[in-house]
Amino acid sequence: MTGRRTGKAGMTAGTDGGGSVPPPLSLDDVDRAIVTALCEDGRLSMRALAARLHISRAGAYVRVQRLEQAGVITGYTARVDPQRYGLGLSAYVYLNIAQPAWRGLLTRLIAIQEVEHASLVSGDTDIVLLVRTRDVATLRELVLNRFQSMPDVQSTQTVLIFDELGHVPPPLGPAAPVPPGVALPGAVPPGAAPAAGAAGRARTAAGPTGT
Repeated sequence: MTGRRTGKAGMTAGTDGGGSVPPPLSLDDVDRAIVTALCEDGRLSMRALAARLHISRAGAYVRVQRLEQAGVITGYTARVDPQRYGLGLSAYVYLNIAQPAWRGLLTRLIAIQEVEHASLVSGDTDIVLLVRTRDVATLRELVLNRFQSMPDVQSTQTVLIFDELGHVPPPLGPAAPVPPGVALPGAVPPGAAPAAGAAGRARTAAGPTGT
């Protein structure tokens, strides 16, 4: 479970609402290492991140800021155990919908507190929802009285989740090779100590700290 309303954990995919996907940002190996490190621990300070990657703190700060502004990193959040949080029942709900209605319907579905994640998919189903509720009665109310009462929802199928196998940071593909002689911004030459650089900026408890 992630704190969906305060940010995103790991990798997310999105569009501009019209179905088009923005072009990927050109990333090098250092950028990808930063993303991997922050997926594993979003509370890493700039100092710790720079030390792990052997770059200056100023270089780490500039790169993280660039990744955030470009929408590669979309936010920082806590991963929550749903059972301990009081949401003892999780399920996937598959929806078949009236085709022209998907944009407005997705917006309404995401606004429902129990919906943690929604995806528009191919195949026999149109939308897949990950939902978390307190118990069976709450899930029944959600599916029968909320989802099925929406005019654009034609049918539903609910699959209970018996167990979740744990959170694994998403696999990130290799970066394109850097041409010979091209220096990466923020990289520290072999044998050199990282520069002091600018102090890492402070973040909230849900994101990297500034110490």
